Amino acid sequence: MSDQSPIELYYWPTPNGWKVSIMLEETGLPYNLNLVDITKGEQFKPDFLKISPNNRMPAIVDPDGPGGQPISVFESGAILQYLGEKTGQFYPADPRTRVAVNEWLFWQVGGLGPMAGQAHHFLHYAPEDVPYARNRYVNECNRLYGVMNIRLRDNRFLGGEDFTIADMAAWPWAILNSRQQQDIEEFPHVKRWIAEVGARPGVQRGKELAFERRQQASVARDKTVNAILFGQRARTQ
Repeated sequence: MSDQSPIELYYWPTPNGWKVSIMLEETGLPYNLNLVDITKGEQFKPDFLKISPNNRMPAIVDPDGPGGQPISVFESGAILQYLGEKTGQFYPADPRTRVAVNEWLFWQVGGLGPMAGQAHHFLHYAPEDVPYARNRYVNECNRLYGVMNIRLRDNRFLGGEDFTIADMAAWPWAILNSRQQQDIEEFPHVKRWIAEVGARPGVQRGKELAFERRQQASVARDKTVNAILFGQRARTQ
């Protein structure tokens, strides 16, 4: 990968951002870090919207895309698949194993991430307590952790016996289990997996990328920040 031109990573230290920073660190691909401070509304800047029209990070621009032409990719799951195909790492070529990895990647993208995100919102950020919503998402997270626990009872990693992009997708959300009011002791196989994945140097480097900015933003957070993050309406032009 020494001849690879650096990938431009558009990132903020959140679970979705960590997925891609972990992948880049694990593969050893060179990259340039472009912080997108979502607490200041930088995700709405026109130049960023050209890359990520859903005004969400992470996103990447690969100057050496298919056919040697630049390509931009948004959505964390799509980025993981793209980088896995590009490098041949952490995304198995065997069709049956790849199906399993895709299943658990999409399980995270469509299930664990959105449900945990809603749990975070109603437990920690909603301006008023909404018991039904709080219980709904805490309970759904509990169900999903149970699904993951059964999978990891019989498999070392989510995709099987090897560490893959499926693990990179789910781990950043699973490590925040206490914020989702989950008792990790209830899920011993998930607990084992969290520790094993977290011991990988590439995972550690990916999670620590600009982590101090996350801590600073947490301290400074106020109603203005919440309005930026949660008061978004449709853009029509």
